[in-house]
Amino acid sequence: MNGKEWTLVIRPQSAWWDINWKDIWKSRNLLQMFVWRDFVSVYKQTILGPLWFFIQPVVATIIFTVIFGRIAKIPTDGVPPLLFYLSGLIGWNYFADCLTKTSTTFTANANIFGKVYFPRLIVPLSIVISNMVKFSVQFCLFLGFLIFYYFNGTDIHPNYYIFLVPVLIILMAGLGLGFGIIISSLTTKYRDLQNLVGFGTQLLMYLTPVVYPLSFVTGTYRWLLLANPMTAIIEAFKYAFLGVGEINFFHLAYSGIFMVFVLITGILIFNKIEKSFMDTV
Repeated sequence: MNGKEWTLVIRPQSAWWDINWKDIWKSRNLLQMFVWRDFVSVYKQTILGPLWFFIQPVVATIIFTVIFGRIAKIPTDGVPPLLFYLSGLIGWNYFADCLTKTSTTFTANANIFGKVYFPRLIVPLSIVISNMVKFSVQFCLFLGFLIFYYFNGTDIHPNYYIFLVPVLIILMAGLGLGFGIIISSLTTKYRDLQNLVGFGTQLLMYLTPVVYPLSFVTGTYRWLLLANPMTAIIEAFKYAFLGVGEINFFHLAYSGIFMVFVLITGILIFNKIEKSFMDTV
């Protein structure tokens, strides 16, 4: 092999904080393939296909309108229940999908990981990006309803905080990815966590102002909600498009710091576990 240069050199990582970002960048084509795989595999053998992107949030919004609006009489800050619930639901769904699907990274891809080398972090990253497609479709659905209500004289007030939406999406993606890969790393030894993820995510939704306004909660319970980093994000999203709720940059800064901490912690734990996970999965 004299006179020839290797195109790829694989070396063992020297420490758990040693993350090879260059390999991840070089594997961007593989990332695109995983994104396409995640998108196609979900709806390939379904009758309605991508129409489920529209059906799921609409049906959930109708159910919320009946249960929380008509029966429980929970206020929606004076905006149509359809817009109120949908604005909270599409953001929450993106976070929840990122969390639940990345939480099975090691167990769901054990066969691939055991046969070929590539940066393992590519898989959860592809899930976050592929979920962005679903979020974009549902976001367009929400904008359609928003425009309809706005030009029919409904008292809603979209404002310049709309420009914060990309930041809010990054925060949701980072939180979902961070929590997801932490859980994925832990489930290599503690399989019970897989059974708790779905239930815990649903429970957490009710600790986030998705189906009720933050103004509806007072006292000690309000601080409990504000401790949830998703609360400020959902409230800011609603305020930007509907002009209801509240936007607090201190609370958003807390969510941002929380996201960075969880994401860094998740990446470091993920990087450590991937060295030996095949012995336990």
